[in-house]
Amino acid sequence: MAHKKIVYVIVEGPSDDEALEMILTRLFKKNAVHVEIYHGDITTDDGVDAGNIVAKIGDLVKRYANSYHFKQSDFLQVIHLLDMDGAYIPDEAVKGDSSKKHAFYTTSEILTAYPDRIRERNHRKCKNLGRLYGLNAVWGKIPYEAYYMSANLDHVLYNKLNTSDEEKAINSMAFARRYKDHLCEFLTFISDSDFAVCTTRRDSWEFIKQDRHSLERHTNLGICFKDIRRQYCKDA
Repeated sequence: MAHKKIVYVIVEGPSDDEALEMILTRLFKKNAVHVEIYHGDITTDDGVDAGNIVAKIGDLVKRYANSYHFKQSDFLQVIHLLDMDGAYIPDEAVKGDSSKKHAFYTTSEILTAYPDRIRERNHRKCKNLGRLYGLNAVWGKIPYEAYYMSANLDHVLYNKLNTSDEEKAINSMAFARRYKDHLCEFLTFISDSDFAVCTTRRDSWEFIKQDRHSLERHTNLGICFKDIRRQYCKDA
């Protein structure tokens, strides 16, 4: 049997892993899927900028590879799922609200007790995203593709914003149960729903940068599955 290649998937949190790991494992059944939980947002981390973010991602892959004695050639691709968090909205859409100690998201604005801090975060995030969305490889020549969830993964998968960690856990388990044995339904959901932006990678990223789309419910993840969808959906 041919050696399975590794599909290395980077997500932000454990509930993201819970929602998607089994589905991705079954979709990429000819390969081995590893979901790396970053425990945060690499595009807004202190000390991460457009000059070093690619190396930081490469280091994640290398660290995993070294732990299991893998080589670059053992990897099929790196898939990076990124929450948009309203990064591209105009500064005036970040509104001061002293009652919101944590950023509160709507589909048109962010309410926060610290508006200047959120605006600065958004500016930094945009610079780092600008380095990633056109990136084609990390750690040498391992293919890399960045996909977005807007405003975040919970918004796209469950149509919910501002959920607690407990709600995230409940929603992710329900989503995994709903789709793990119904892969065509998942592919239809992520590719054909009215929130799916399945043009080209470049055009889909140009779309999310416009207006207030980075707060609205959109994802381009369906593009990732275009080549394998026919395996699971007869009418694809």
